[in-house]
Amino acid sequence: MTWTAVVLAGSRPGRDAFAQAHGTDLKALIPVGGVAMVARPVAALLATPGIGRVRVLAQQVERIAAVLPSDARVTVEPSGTTIAATIEAILVDPSTKFPLLVTTADHALLDPAMIADFCAAAAGADLAIGLVERAALEARLPQTRRTWIRFRGGAYSGANLFAFGSGQAIAAVRLWRGVEQDRKTGWRMLAALGPALLIGAVLRLRTIDQTLGAVGQRLGLRVSKVELANPLAAVDVDKPADHILVTAILEGRA
Repeated sequence: MTWTAVVLAGSRPGRDAFAQAHGTDLKALIPVGGVAMVARPVAALLATPGIGRVRVLAQQVERIAAVLPSDARVTVEPSGTTIAATIEAILVDPSTKFPLLVTTADHALLDPAMIADFCAAAAGADLAIGLVERAALEARLPQTRRTWIRFRGGAYSGANLFAFGSGQAIAAVRLWRGVEQDRKTGWRMLAALGPALLIGAVLRLRTIDQTLGAVGQRLGLRVSKVELANPLAAVDVDKPADHILVTAILEGRA
């Protein structure tokens, strides 16, 4: 199976204080271990068997392209105004080759083993979501702080890895796009899918597999979770503390 990889390297509107503190105006260009952040997940994807093409999406196409590995499989293209709009445009494009693996420019610890682990487990799903269980990450990094989504039986953090097995997943992306600008997106999405899902999430009556199964049934999709073996898959570079932590991990100090 040959995958097409998409790396989201766009910027939010307005001033990015985090990027400016590192001498740039684009988060994707923040140096991590002496390398532009976006170059790290791209290099990992290129080193993974089964990745046939890497599409990098960004507003500043030429600047992003200048820091990437030179490889004929890599293209840099303009992104949409939001993440959901960008993914939706890819899913409806008749030239898109499935399955599709989506990750982000700030996934600086991404490596070929994580990618292979995810792709193997995601095969066959219309939509698969990469996750890390709380106990696994806290065993590896006891002091780390992440955003946890709690279900009956466990709490999970996103791993910035998504798989789209077919264009049918557009139903989930359009739902996401409808509530993307709301700061309570997670609750809005569950509410949009129905009161049973919302109540089940609030009261933690369902496991994550039961919840995703219900979401898939409502949308007519095969939706699954992929629990990554390496808990560092949940660590991205989204704030100064993350930058310090990831740099320390790359240098073997954490």
